Amino acid sequence: MRFDESPQGAVGEPDGPEPNGPEPVDPDVTPADVRRWRESRRSRHGVLTVIAAGGSLGALARFGASLLWPTPAGAFPWTTLTVNAVGCLVIGVFLVAVTEVFTAHPLLRPFFGTGFLGGFTTFSTYCVDIERLVDAGRTATALVYLAATAVAAMAAVSAGAFGTRRLLSHRSAS
Repeated sequence: MRFDESPQGAVGEPDGPEPNGPEPVDPDVTPADVRRWRESRRSRHGVLTVIAAGGSLGALARFGASLLWPTPAGAFPWTTLTVNAVGCLVIGVFLVAVTEVFTAHPLLRPFFGTGFLGGFTTFSTYCVDIERLVDAGRTATALVYLAATAVAAMAAVSAGAFGTRRLLSHRSAS
């Protein structure tokens, strides 16, 4: 398959018989789209690198929290709930700051938002905590934790965004 411009502007015209038949051609993809995709591949490596670096640091911070405040078997997982709520609060503040207050470096959001906070917060541990509570016969506690985490996360991100906007509106009014 080769990508070139046909008279109609379609890409992906086959350049000979293909062993498994012709590949589908997306009529909405133009040669310019293909060129942009190829050029952007280079810049994606930098984005992936900062996401990985941020994710590593965020996961280390979460691991540190679990060492400082371990959750005994069968106990309510306060550490995971707190980590997830704090991460949601920070993402609310962060996104208002980088979308409404200042122009951030293009790699700041991937590094801090996707990477660090994505590594810091944890859906997988949340699910494992629920499973462990159910396995320990603490189904009611598991259900409370299930709901409390969702409510705390939504409340925290909303509070972070609202509080940041409110603080900024008071500062600009003064």
